Amino acid sequence: MPPTLSSGTVRLIMALFFLHPFALGGWLPHIPFVQSNLELSNAQLALALLGLPMAFVFMSKFAAKIVARHGAPKVLLTMFPVQAVTVVLPLLAVDHITLFLALLVFGAAMTFLNVALNVYAGQLEKAAKKSVMNRCHGFWALGLTVSSFLAAIFTTAVSPVITVLTLTTATTLLALWLARPLPNLRPQSADTPSKTKRRKLRDYPTTLFLIVLFVISVTMAEGAMANWGAVYMAERLPEGTSTAGLAITVFSAFVAFGRFIGDYLKTRMGSTNLARMNVGLAIIGLLILVAPFPPLASFVGFAFIGLGLSVGFPLAVSAAAALEDEHDADNIAFLSVMAIGTNVVAPPIIGLLADHFGISLALAALLPGLCLSFVMARHLTPQPELQKTVPA
Repeated sequence: MPPTLSSGTVRLIMALFFLHPFALGGWLPHIPFVQSNLELSNAQLALALLGLPMAFVFMSKFAAKIVARHGAPKVLLTMFPVQAVTVVLPLLAVDHITLFLALLVFGAAMTFLNVALNVYAGQLEKAAKKSVMNRCHGFWALGLTVSSFLAAIFTTAVSPVITVLTLTTATTLLALWLARPLPNLRPQSADTPSKTKRRKLRDYPTTLFLIVLFVISVTMAEGAMANWGAVYMAERLPEGTSTAGLAITVFSAFVAFGRFIGDYLKTRMGSTNLARMNVGLAIIGLLILVAPFPPLASFVGFAFIGLGLSVGFPLAVSAAAALEDEHDADNIAFLSVMAIGTNVVAPPIIGLLADHFGISLALAALLPGLCLSFVMARHLTPQPELQKTVPA
């Protein structure tokens, strides 16, 4: 491991991955509460939820430039406090328009942190010459599990705003303390806005587009579970039940478990076999949600889907980061924009389908995309082998 790095650096970035989703985890279990409080239909809620993915689409490229220029550690120190403030805004919305705008602002803050963390993890993998991406995302999912559980439990005793503020304030202070000693791993030869011209589509590696074809349906399904999981369980469980948010906890817990063992399985199975096995589990889990099983069986479905979707995005990020040393931030940002950008289309479609056919059949619309991901997983081959099969 290079002298600028240590095992402590790996632990620090994993801890920051764990703390990042506490704001999101505080928000997600409250979606049914906000929908009921604002009297929104599924379609109106779907349109409002577009705020998060749209922020990611519009801000990712800009965030990548800022990370490339100033380094990930500085961005982390700046944006953690911004995220802590903006996460409260959706809970203060008065209609679906203000909810959309609030999520747009919150999503922008999340985007900067998301890009910075993923770029840093990719740089760390190359600098330390070891696989850490799956475990980093495992800690992210674990953070989402813990925060969504705490939010779902504490909201029964205190207001949603107080719950979210408490979670984000404590974790932000800890994140700032942990981010300060991080070394800047940005290569000296890396591209910055002052050194290179704007990249066009033809400038990106062919392999990157093949990776995108694999990951878009995985992230679409992951976003659908995060945004609609609690709504799905709220419809399945008896009216007045306060445990619908636990669907998010079960889902994210198995996402975390899958990512923690992902690096181990990747070295033994290879990226393609691991991705296909997990996508197959996700398809089985989604079929459980669609089938007319008892409500409690749905938690089994969420567990299968969480495990199945766990390694898709980390595998794609690692592959994208490894393509080019000098354009790693740009490649990750492009991958993320294409992957998360599909969620601009997914929420309104699922909402409209849910209003006409029910939430179960609406989620079934994700099945064809997951089948495509199963086929496209073959392009997650390690970089040296890809270079032999993909034309320059």
